[in-house]
Amino acid sequence: MPPHKSKHHTRHIKIVRKDPKGNPWVDYKDIDELRRMMTPNGKIYSRKRLGTNAVEQRRVSQAIKRARYMGLLPYTSGTL
Repeated sequence: MPPHKSKHHTRHIKIVRKDPKGNPWVDYKDIDELRRMMTPNGKIYSRKRLGTNAVEQRRVSQAIKRARYMGLLPYTSGTL
């Protein structure tokens, strides 16, 4: 029997960078990258969708929340 091939295979883009010590970090000022991590309505995508682990996902959400607070990203889809 041939191996099962997934029809919905998508490439994961590495969004989380590593510093020289190997710690994950996300730049809250990089708005284009952060928008890729959000739905059109402004919600943050899940770990499964982004391909991040738990620590990286916390950094992603923290960066998005910082960008929202500073006015770089909208809270809702009204201005996306």
